Amino acid sequence: MGLPGRRPCLLLLLLLLGLASAAVALAAEASEGDADPLYKYHCMMERENERAELGLQPVKYHGKWPLKRASVFQEPLSAALSALTLVVQFHGWLSFFLLLYYKLPLRPETHKTYYEYTGLWHIYGLLAMNSWFWSAIYHSCDTVWTEKLHFSSAAAFLGYSLILAILRTSNSRDEASRVMVAAPILAFVTTHILYLNFYQLDKGLNMKVCTVISIAQFLLWALWAVMTRHPSRVKIIFVAIGGVVSVFLEAYGIPPRWGYVDGRAICLVVDIPLSYLWWSFAKEDAEMRTSAITKKTR
Repeated sequence: MGLPGRRPCLLLLLLLLGLASAAVALAAEASEGDADPLYKYHCMMERENERAELGLQPVKYHGKWPLKRASVFQEPLSAALSALTLVVQFHGWLSFFLLLYYKLPLRPETHKTYYEYTGLWHIYGLLAMNSWFWSAIYHSCDTVWTEKLHFSSAAAFLGYSLILAILRTSNSRDEASRVMVAAPILAFVTTHILYLNFYQLDKGLNMKVCTVISIAQFLLWALWAVMTRHPSRVKIIFVAIGGVVSVFLEAYGIPPRWGYVDGRAICLVVDIPLSYLWWSFAKEDAEMRTSAITKKTR
């Protein structure tokens, strides 16, 4: 009996995950005509050495700063930090799952959780892990198809994060209101991903879209935390401020230092503790709502 109520969430998850990988075949064909990545890397570094001898600052190549390789890893520091964030996301999601199903009480008649946003957070966790997985792959090996998968999975994750922010801050519990909120955002994100994959991989446009979505959700969470005086409001505000700082650091484009550290790497350093704090808030929110609901049912 519980399956029909889950169909919108499952459909949303399948659509977002599917769109993140829909362009693999087409992108792989497009990448066949590219020059050898190792050859391009050596040309880039040779040119940067010449610029350094002339006292000139580094410049971006194809939208990216020139960074030193480490073995097969094109951006070793960013790849390692992305992988570490993936581990933090998995740990956060797993601890959230164990808390809900093994520590907090379940509904006696259905054995489901009392927390109304359980399914939404599960989808959030899967999309977050998918996004950080492709981020690690992209920073390890920058090809046309890894770049598209990285951008697509990140856009899907951020779009869904905005949906979650709106649904939780507005206390939407019924299926109809959730569909009304999710449908237009899902349509926009779908169009954006298809545009990037099958028309033009516009990095500038993608940066603007992701920045607007990120700022919007951080503002929503921060305002909601202050207005409702949520017990975890300090964590929420800290994550919101840290998230905004991270977004602007990446948008600003800090030049590389020591050959390995650039603005993206700094953003990834910031994202690791923010990811941990965010799942900590999710668990505290689940505990608070479960306690409130069980008290009413007694």
